[in-house]
Formats: sequence, C-alpha cells, structure tokens
Amino acid sequence: MDRELFFSIQDSKVIWKKGNHTLWVESLGQDAIRVRSTLCRSMPVKNWSLILPSENNAEIYTANNTKILKNGLIEARINHYGSISFYNTLDDRLLCAEKKVHCLSEDPRTFKYKTDSLYLAQLSMESFEDEKIYGLGQHKHGYLNQKGCVIDLIQVNSEVSIPFMISSRGYGFIWHNPAIGRVELGNNGTRWIANTTSLIDYVVIAGEKPSDILKKYMKLTGLPPMLPYWASGFWQSRLRYKTQEQLLDVARQYKKKNLPISVIVIDYFHWPSMGDYNFDSKCWPDPRHMVEELNKMDIKVMVSIWPTVNLNSKNFEEFEKNGYLVQTKKGFNVLKNIKDTYSGDRNLVKFIDTTNPATRKYLWKLVKKNYFDFGIKIWWLDAIEPETNMFLPHDNFIFYAGDGEEVALLYPLGQQECFYQGMKGEGEKEIITLCRSGFLGSQKYGAAIWSGDIDSTFESLRVQVRAGLNMAISGIPWWTTDIGGFKGGNIDSNYFKELIIRWFQFGVFCPIFRLHGYRFDNNGDYLKEYNPQNGGADNEVWSFGKKVYYVLQKYMKLRERLRPYIMDQMKLTHKEGIPIMRPLFFDFYKDQKTYDIEDEFMFGPDILVAPILYEGSIERMVYIPYGTKWIDPYNGTIFEGGNSIKVDAPIEKIPIFLKGENNILRDNLILK
Repeated sequence: MDRELFFSIQDSKVIWKKGNHTLWVESLGQDAIRVRSTLCRSMPVKNWSLILPSENNAEIYTANNTKILKNGLIEARINHYGSISFYNTLDDRLLCAEKKVHCLSEDPRTFKYKTDSLYLAQLSMESFEDEKIYGLGQHKHGYLNQKGCVIDLIQVNSEVSIPFMISSRGYGFIWHNPAIGRVELGNNGTRWIANTTSLIDYVVIAGEKPSDILKKYMKLTGLPPMLPYWASGFWQSRLRYKTQEQLLDVARQYKKKNLPISVIVIDYFHWPSMGDYNFDSKCWPDPRHMVEELNKMDIKVMVSIWPTVNLNSKNFEEFEKNGYLVQTKKGFNVLKNIKDTYSGDRNLVKFIDTTNPATRKYLWKLVKKNYFDFGIKIWWLDAIEPETNMFLPHDNFIFYAGDGEEVALLYPLGQQECFYQGMKGEGEKEIITLCRSGFLGSQKYGAAIWSGDIDSTFESLRVQVRAGLNMAISGIPWWTTDIGGFKGGNIDSNYFKELIIRWFQFGVFCPIFRLHGYRFDNNGDYLKEYNPQNGGADNEVWSFGKKVYYVLQKYMKLRERLRPYIMDQMKLTHKEGIPIMRPLFFDFYKDQKTYDIEDEFMFGPDILVAPILYEGSIERMVYIPYGTKWIDPYNGTIFEGGNSIKVDAPIEKIPIFLKGENNILRDNLILK
C-alpha cells in the first residue's frame, strides 16, 4: 500500500486518516505544534482555552516516508502509522514522542466508544529516565518534581487541575481537554486519559529554557492583567466577621496600631440565603457607609460569592426557569446539602451554570446591584470547583458547555470570566478575583488562586511551597495560601504560635500576602462538626500573643518595603507571564542541582527564599545556585554560588539571600 495515501495537506495542516481515525497536526504560535485526533465523522473544533494566533509558520515536507511539520524550534515527524515524535530543530534532539499503547498495537491514541460522539480516550507517550516534570496545577502530594506521580484531573477543594507541564528535557505540554481523567507520569510511560471526550487535543512547545517555554504558553492561554498596587499589600481575613460593626472595628484597630493593611474580607453567610447575592440587613445594615469608611482608611473590601442557590432563595425561580442551573441526567437535581444562613440549618442547594453566557450575565446583574453599586470591587469566588462530593458521578451532570465528565474542569473558568467581563463592562481596570480553583487560562481573567481549606500543621506548610511553585509553572502567577492554615489552629498553643510565625514569613514572599483561617482557643468551643455560625477565635496579627505580634508586625513592614520591587516584577508578569514566585531552576536552568531543590524558591530575580518548614528548627541547609555571588542581607556575608551552606534561623528570622554582592535591596530586607 502507498503510505502517502494516509496523508493530505489542508490549510497548513498535516492530515492523516485511516478508517474512522482522523489526525490533525499544525503549527500554533511560536515554536509550538498542536495535535488533534478523533473518531468522530468530522474533527470537533473546540478551542476551550487557547488563544489562536493569526500567523501560521508551518513548513511541511516529506523525508524517509515521514511527514514533517516544522515550526521554528520544534518539528513533528509523523510516520505512516500516524505516530508522532517531536524534535528540537537546533540540535535535532528528541523532546518527546508518542508511544504505542501495546506491543500488538501501533496506535498511541485509543478511543473506547461511549456515545455517537463521546469516547474514553487515551494518549500514551514515551517516558525518559532523566526527565523531571513540573506544573500540572496545585496538588497536596508534596512533590515539586512530579515524575512518578499519578495525578487525577478533577477539581476538588485544595486540588486544582491545570493540565500544563514543563519538562526538564526542554519542552512544555498542554493537555487541552477539560474532561475528568488523569495523567500517569510513570517510569515506563506517560499516559493521559480523558473519561469522556470527543477528541484528543494537545500542544507541545519547545524552548531553550523554562522561562521561554512559559512565556510562549502564556501567549497561547492569555497574559494576566496588571496587579493593582493595593493587591500587593496585606490582606486581613478570618472565618468570619459576622457583622458590619465587627469588621469595621478590626479595620479601625489596624489603623490605630499603625499597621499596614490593604484589604479586609467579608466571608460567606453574610447573605440571608445562598443565591440571594445580597447582604443580610440585620448584620450589614449600611454597606455603602461601610465601604465609604473603609475607603477613607485606604482599605479595600472583598466579598465572598458562592455559585450555589438555595431552593428557598428569592432568586431560585429565576435561575431555575431560565436554565441557569447545572442539570442532572437522573435523579433529583440537587448537588449539595449545606449549612446555609445564620440559622445554621441544612438546606438543599443547586449550582449555577456559568458555562452558560446568559447565566454569567444574570449573575453579574445581581452582583452589580447588591455589591458593586455600594463600591465593592473585589471578589472572592469560593467553592467554584464546584464543591460537590468528589465521588459524585460527573457523568450525571449536564452543563451548558456539554456532558459533565466532558467539560467539568472548565467550571471555575466560567465564574472567573463572569466577574472579569462584568468589571470590564463597568469600565473597571483593576480586576482581581480570589478563587479556590482554576483551569488553563484562568490568569487572563485576573484570577488569584489560593490553596483551599488546608490544615494548620507544619506538614501542610511544607506542601504549600511545592504547590505554589507548581502553580507558577502552570501559568498562575497570582497565588496565595491561608497563612497559618485554614483549620485546626489553636491560637493559645505554642505549636500554632511557632507555625503562624513561620507561615507568615513564607507569606511575605508569596504573590498575595493574606491571613485567613478558622481558629479556636483554650476557652472557645471549636466544634468537631464545622459550624458556619461560629466564626471561630480571633485571627488578627495581635491575636496570638505579644511575642508573636512583635515578629509579625516586623514582617508586615518588610512586605511594605518590598512592594515597589513586587510591582516592578508584576509589570513583567503582565507583559510576559513571568511569575514572581518560581523554582530555582527557572532562573538557574544551567545548574542541574537546582532541579532537585524543592524547599527554596526565587522571589523575582534577586531574592532567594528558604523558609523554615519544620517545627523547632532554628537552622537549615540552603543551596545557593552556581554562577553568581550571594549576600546574606542580615549580616552582609558574601557567598560563592554553587554551594550548600548551613544558616542560622532563630524564630524571628527567615533565611533569604540576595543575588549579587552589591544588591541594592539589602536595606529593604533588614528587619526593622
């Protein structure tokens, strides 16, 4: 058989077709190649997250019975079986390659029939012994290098699926598919699985260094807006301020104590009922006046918005009759039973479907009337996974965008687009949302993602460092945690007092600097069953005792001195997508040791941060990368890079180093 019969060239694509299997290979932007494969009668065209560039730089030719598509630094070689290998064109080096699923099958892409247009799909790729893999969103497994891990592709509280990775072999890989599934990063092969989908769709990006790959990826999925200056300051939050007067009293105390504060947060259950999207007037009688007073103190207010509608809400009928809610194929169309409102009673709620443009329009209409028009312009988009039981069958859900299993990972993107476009429509330019989930492209909607409801433990703190660095590699440059952890923190215990100091020190060097949590004390009743009526113990910086307060206020002032540096880096983030918080190998990619350092990071190009992550630690080993000198800002000692050094770290000190022996940031980093 003439092997050329399998191929055709159309619209600068290499098309391979055998039986019902169709494959498209085409260039995409700079140094990237997109691959799509399906058994459908025609190729589904679904650009879920990609921003398609107008130019097409493909060079297509045939060599040795192989079709070759070249785009700058990368070329795809497609054999007559339809299997693809990707090479760097500068040195003809293999980057990655599809791999046949089984010795009796030549096909690396398999489809198992589910309906006329939906399949369980699987892509197999070669695995390389020396390869290290970073990115893939935010996970609690505690690894920076995820080679050897199995990652569920599902959105769950504290687990964020963003299926983009950067390999130490010099390529980036986008799994452009919002379906529930998993990726297996095994030593004997890599396997991408979508439980329900109409196609396999992925992109491979070549780059000479990690920053180059990330910049190209960000162009394909969207650059973030400029971080507002106020967002680089300190955010005060707790679960939860129950009344307007309580919140204002805390804000006044911060000002009275002359402590820097930029944002204060109104958490959930400030509403009469979920889905009302307005304040309960009994506890928040005059939101407009509240916002005006806070503005005079130069404090912004953020309000929590949930994607849930109580069946008793005044807006439920409107959501229901217009098809604005997530539907189910079988059974009663209720997805959660939650303690709602101040009463603490359990109520059945449904989830709004913001994959529907009409839902987004209606939701913003309610939010504008009941929050924005009072002057509130910062949004906390909580529980936007959405927060269902992770074991509920997603294949029972129906979204406007498609089958539940097919599009579930898209759900948080709809919330983020709703508020971004709503704010833009009102002429606002400073747009940021704090979100508990995200997907490919969330950054272009001004989404800052935090790590969810995590434990107040040193074990959890250690996980956060890796999680934040992988989020940066995943294209999420605005990231934060609940400083101190969300649950389990006794503010009277010595353990928590040490933990809050160490976590606060780490938080100073996170993109967003935010204190939050559900606390208890020796006198309070920390209910074993979580109760939203109970706002928990105090969670302000002076709430943990005088010794702790003495340290925390110094670090608050340190963050203030760093804000000009932070904003300079955020300009680069806005322009090119470069995150301020990043792994050491991002800047020092030629130093092979940096690929294995998981508990240090760079904060911009000048500051190396080595947080204290273990209880009782007052010293640690720090690796300082090769190729430059480093200065300890605390004492002025200069070190030669490429060495590991032991550093003292008493409770009031976080180890940090400045790149270059004459770095002008030294004065800003000395604690005062």
